[in-house]
Amino acid sequence: MDIVLKYLPKYTIEDYKKWEGDWELIEGIPYAMAPSPFGKHQEIISNLIIQIFESIKNCPEKCKIYPELDWIISENTVLRPDLIVICKKIEFYLKEAPEVVIEVVSKSTAEKDEYIKYDIYQREKVPYYILAYPDIEKVRVFNLVNNKYEKYFDSDEEILKITLKNGCDINIEVKALFS
Repeated sequence: MDIVLKYLPKYTIEDYKKWEGDWELIEGIPYAMAPSPFGKHQEIISNLIIQIFESIKNCPEKCKIYPELDWIISENTVLRPDLIVICKKIEFYLKEAPEVVIEVVSKSTAEKDEYIKYDIYQREKVPYYILAYPDIEKVRVFNLVNNKYEKYFDSDEEILKITLKNGCDINIEVKALFS
C-alpha cells in the first residue's frame, strides 16, 4: 500500500483554491464533500447554532459560531467542519485551532469524521470535538487532555456542558437537537 501512496498525486492549498465544487484536502489528497446535506442534517446544524448562540451571546470575550468555514491547517490540508466555535477574530479563513469542532455524522462521512478528522483535530489540539449522530439521535464529545482525546460525553438525553478557555459555558440540550 505504501508504494501506491508514494505515486499518488499530492495537492496543495493553491490547487484547492482553483477547484470547483465542495472539497476538503487532507494530507494532499482531495476528498469530495457529500452532496448538500439533507433536511435532518441541516435541522441539527440550525438547532446547534441556536443553542450555542444562546449560551455564548453574553460572554465578555466574544465567541462566534461558523458553519462550514475552511480551516487551513497546512499547505496540504484544508478541512471544512460542519460547525466551529472560536473566540478570536477571523479575517477570511480559519488558520488556527478553534475552541470546538462539530461534525454531523452520516453514513457517507462516518469513517472520515470518526477516524481521519478525529486524528487531525487531536493533533491540532482542538479542545472539544463533538460528533452528532442523526440516525441514533446521540451526541459524543471528546475533550483534549494531555494532548489526547478522552471521551467526555456520550448521551441521547442529557445536557452537554462545555467550558471554553475564556470561562464561558456552552450548554446543549441533546434531545432538542433531534426534534
